[in-house]
Amino acid sequence: MKSEILSKIKAATAGLKTTAPLPDYDVALTHSLPRLEGGDLWEIFARNLTAVHGRPMTSAGEAAAFLKSDGRTHGYCDPALFDTIGAALTAAGLTVETEYDRARYDDYQFGITRASGAIAESGTLILDDFQTSHRLAALSPWVHVAVLSRDTIHRTISDAIAAFDDSPNITWCTGPSKTADVEGILIEGVHGPGEQIALLV
Repeated sequence: MKSEILSKIKAATAGLKTTAPLPDYDVALTHSLPRLEGGDLWEIFARNLTAVHGRPMTSAGEAAAFLKSDGRTHGYCDPALFDTIGAALTAAGLTVETEYDRARYDDYQFGITRASGAIAESGTLILDDFQTSHRLAALSPWVHVAVLSRDTIHRTISDAIAAFDDSPNITWCTGPSKTADVEGILIEGVHGPGEQIALLV
């Protein structure tokens, strides 16, 4: 079914030689200057992540302490991150698995995956299928710990868009999942994690 739909789209657009150019405008007009105050991208990102109820952290010990205090003692960690993050959590008494079993998604109280980037302007974490070991491990546990490095933080939303790669799936997470569909009341942790941690390594 999917291949049939895609082949019809491909056939319908085969005659198009080029796409229309983007309109000419000053991209700086789209930036939120108050949210960009400061010089250090991590500090700007951390401030804006906190504003949307996310939790910036700078050590595995800090993450382990939060998980224990919240009663989240069993979870998944990207195998590539186990030596730097997972081992510290295990030493703190948490149970950390490095293979994610989709059939047991309810068993994982936290998921630790790599973020492919972040956006300082909005406090947004970027996940994609190239860098994030398991999308479900990032989106189904109550606590998601996204591990990022300083050199992957984009200053603005437009910078992040310009850096899009060929990943088939790119997800932007701005704090915990939330909705205000019902009576305009903001509820967090509805369609994904109720706690979003950004861990700088």
